[in-house]
Amino acid sequence: MEWEYAPAPENRDIARLKPDYRMFVDGEFVEGAGPGLKSINPATEEVLAEVSTAAPSDVDTAVAAARRAQEKVWGPMPGAERAKYIFRIARMIAERSRELAVLETLDNGKPIKESRDSDIPTAAAHFFYHAGWADKLDYAGFGPDPRPLGVAAQVIPWNFPLLMAAWKIAPALACGNTVVLKPAETTPLSALVFAEICAEAGLPPGVVNILPGAGDIGAELVGHAGVDKVAFTGSTEVGKQIQRTLAGTGRKLTLELGGKAANIVFEDAPVDQAVEGIVNGIFFNQGHVCCAGSRLLVQESVADEVLGKLRTRIGRLRIGDPLDKNTDIGAINSAEQLARIRELTSSGEAEGADRWTSPCPLPDKGFFFAPTVFSQVSQSMRIAREEIFGPVLSVLTFRTPDEAVAKANNTPYGLSAGIWTEKGSRILWAAQRMRAGVVWANTFNRFDPTAPFGGYQESGFGREGGRTGLEAYLDV
Repeated sequence: MEWEYAPAPENRDIARLKPDYRMFVDGEFVEGAGPGLKSINPATEEVLAEVSTAAPSDVDTAVAAARRAQEKVWGPMPGAERAKYIFRIARMIAERSRELAVLETLDNGKPIKESRDSDIPTAAAHFFYHAGWADKLDYAGFGPDPRPLGVAAQVIPWNFPLLMAAWKIAPALACGNTVVLKPAETTPLSALVFAEICAEAGLPPGVVNILPGAGDIGAELVGHAGVDKVAFTGSTEVGKQIQRTLAGTGRKLTLELGGKAANIVFEDAPVDQAVEGIVNGIFFNQGHVCCAGSRLLVQESVADEVLGKLRTRIGRLRIGDPLDKNTDIGAINSAEQLARIRELTSSGEAEGADRWTSPCPLPDKGFFFAPTVFSQVSQSMRIAREEIFGPVLSVLTFRTPDEAVAKANNTPYGLSAGIWTEKGSRILWAAQRMRAGVVWANTFNRFDPTAPFGGYQESGFGREGGRTGLEAYLDV
């Protein structure tokens, strides 16, 4: 029998939405000189709030404030004292986790169970973890006297707004740097509430500055002569532009860019477990994940079984109101991204792949796209080469382990990969040959603040998280 789910909506009032939000510079919430921005709920297309945005003059002000704070207060401060502030921020994120989860879901469109159980707890965990490093940098293996770089310019994407902010800000602060952060244009709200947390935690003025705005403000920030380090997460195209801007300047740069990850299922894999991992790998956060397992490579002998079970499982995923605790797949973040997904899936059909789309009903309002699987995919097709950044899976087959590795590595990207097999020796053999920064074995999308994350080739360079991730914010 089929279970019927009663609606289980989270209370949106918990988000404590305000009608307008202002940028955060030098410890104060101030009006920006840029044009006003409306933040949209992608599930309903309603305006959530008006957001004041930055202009180039505001970038100058924020960078100057960050420089003063770094040189006079935060840089000279003993690591043990910095740790207290970072730990306090971590505790306040944890204490306000339900509010932040609802706000993130409203602004981003992701299911509340993902915001509640994954995004916000992991954001807090990054601050807890890096608070512990602040007074131990001399023993981190980067020489006897590692020093902060100075002012860090950070630009983050819309797929994990608060979590990406935590990935960037926590290590920067732990290492004695100050920060000017530009959140994504479509998801600025949780970053501005994070600014409230910084103020309530008593963080010295200028240590963290938040500048909402569009891509032009991001470009102004990363090209500013007053910053010492740039960290960017986003598209490969923009990452290349940033690299050109900073070439020859001597400023440090880390890039975490796009991906087209292979999820390899060998014939001896535990099929039911693998199917759950495949679903998590591509449909988590509507596929808005740089390291999503968007290419499924299945050994021919089990391809029919895996594909059959996969379609059955996908057909039971619930799509709808992101605030409903039963929802598995929420809204696409914007109309622009939805158009991109539709354009690429149309190309898959035009190039001859077999399309299967979940029969699930879609809401009448909002930006939604049903989970889609393409089989009979060849490596020359756009859906196998380009990052779709949506709930779309391309399935290819292989006969031998060598063929699996060759197909997995046949991409300009190199962010992540997955391996499914019961043989430990095969896991180690394949992992050693995969050109990817992260290789998961019999799981997918597992993250921990203690583990470094990053890619190769057109997926960027540098690592975030773990002891390795500290180096990007130290002069060593």
